[in-house]
Amino acid sequence: MAFENMVVMGRIVAPYGVFGWLKVLPDTESLDGLLDYKAWWVGKAPNWREVSVEQAKLHNDVLLIKLAGVSDRDAAFAMKGQQIAVPRADLPAPEEGEYYWSDLIGLTVTNTAGIGFGKITQVFETGANDVLVVREEQPTSVKGKDGKLHEEYRERLIPFTNDAVPEVNLQAGTVLVDWDADF
Repeated sequence: MAFENMVVMGRIVAPYGVFGWLKVLPDTESLDGLLDYKAWWVGKAPNWREVSVEQAKLHNDVLLIKLAGVSDRDAAFAMKGQQIAVPRADLPAPEEGEYYWSDLIGLTVTNTAGIGFGKITQVFETGANDVLVVREEQPTSVKGKDGKLHEEYRERLIPFTNDAVPEVNLQAGTVLVDWDADF
């Protein structure tokens, strides 16, 4: 298995109960979308290991899962913070104009005036639309409350809409945004 071809689809956020159940926060369109995949891989790149899901159920805004070999709260707690991934080959091809969030991370963002904003570090959902978190690559010196200069990396939150993001070029690794540099 080529571990660089894994796509993160969620993360384990906490143990649930005393019998090894886990709370999973999926990054899928529907809460139970992760259950569509036979093989799950748990860990963090490049250290993935395949796991088998014995049981799963929806609970409020999380997915509760019972993995084979995780039988108590201590074993479940040890898995907290690990990511859940599936092989890219198991994913359906995205429709025209649709992207997997993991494909957007690391792309270079420039606005229509040619000003570089940095790279996408995160994508999250707000309910109305997805939002790109774009972090500048070079820090800026800012005077802190203590009067000393500190280096900070500016982050911009840009709605991932057709109006704000007119072009995504995965092959070139770029995103063009119609967004004012002062925002």
